[in-house]
Amino acid sequence: MSKTRVVVTGLGVCAPNGVGINAFTEALMQGKSGIRFFSELEKLKFSCQIGGMPLISETIKSNYFTPLQLRNFNSAGILYGVVAGVEAWQDAGLPIDEETCDFDSGTIFGVGSLGVDKYRESIYKIDEGNTRRLGSTSVQQTMSSGVSAYLGGMLGLGNLVTSNSAACTTGTEAILMAYERIKYGKAKRMLAGSSSDGGPYVWGGFDALRILPSKYNDQPTQASRPMAADAAGFVPGCGAGALMLESLESAQERGATIYAEILGGSSNSGGQRNEGSMTAPNPIAVRRCIEDAVSDAGIEASAIDVINGHLTATTKDGLEIENWSEALGRSGVDFPYINSLKGMTGHCLAASGSIESVASVLELKQQFLFPNVNLNDVHPEILKHISESRIPKKKTPLAFNYLAKASFGFGDVNCCLIFKSF
Repeated sequence: MSKTRVVVTGLGVCAPNGVGINAFTEALMQGKSGIRFFSELEKLKFSCQIGGMPLISETIKSNYFTPLQLRNFNSAGILYGVVAGVEAWQDAGLPIDEETCDFDSGTIFGVGSLGVDKYRESIYKIDEGNTRRLGSTSVQQTMSSGVSAYLGGMLGLGNLVTSNSAACTTGTEAILMAYERIKYGKAKRMLAGSSSDGGPYVWGGFDALRILPSKYNDQPTQASRPMAADAAGFVPGCGAGALMLESLESAQERGATIYAEILGGSSNSGGQRNEGSMTAPNPIAVRRCIEDAVSDAGIEASAIDVINGHLTATTKDGLEIENWSEALGRSGVDFPYINSLKGMTGHCLAASGSIESVASVLELKQQFLFPNVNLNDVHPEILKHISESRIPKKKTPLAFNYLAKASFGFGDVNCCLIFKSF
């Protein structure tokens, strides 16, 4: 079967450290953090009272939603997803036809927890006997496919319109699924991305697990420390990222700007076997996922120049580096450059893979590496496998061609993508 080449023609982002591609790109280059203190978390007696959350002004909301749509609207995940998704569509130079359905374009926009605040609002009204006051949009604000449904209507998408959900792997998996739909000729264009709610009702379970840092409430921008010897747990975040994927033929016909090409990828599960569990990865499956992605891309492991890792600032960072080293057969100074966005954004859960993929594509397009912030001393377990020279601590210009992006999620699920400069 002939396989269509797939390229990225548009980007959109709603991240803790930047809403919109311009602001986000500037933040990447400056190593700017979007993590801040929340008095609400202090009031609710959270141990970790900080997080990464996009700052959305009323002006931004009005650019994407009508006053009628905003009436009784209380779903941050849909807000983030629409902002990122519509920006990616517009960035690709695609029109919005108010009359005609575009059967060549669709979306796979994943979610983790969606509409949590709307659920809370609804539960209180139901318990008070005020069911009739829920409003006419409570269902669409809380259904798992809420973001893709909103985007489908706003953009007039007539191809596949759906949502996936795979914990922290959601965004990367959505991009892979959209890529495969175009690759095998089932669509010309697919908007791929993911979104995640934030706040106490999403982050509370992680605080209860005691895997969030509790000693940085007075210095939030210093808290997220991927690969560091003194890493103390991941900082929770939220937001959305989106990539407009398109067949190369369609993009060239339109004269579209091409950010990068997707060469291939792989997703799998470790089955919660061989040290894998609901919260820990099966190293055999992780390595196989990376190896299969490289194979699917049709390149050698030696070709990978840069890795954008999952790297969450937990005790598993060392294991992730070991898995990359084993899978690629590369170590020391031969190891690719590697960075983690989570030092600037925190761990945006279901949105992490898509936001980090946007960052990865920007690195490829503009030929630079964003810095690993808050990384003073690299964890000794990591230095057993790779040279510290492969871990940039400041913005670094770099001419490179191949980038591997991976995400590993709760439930022992994995996904890896291979991007190429165009």
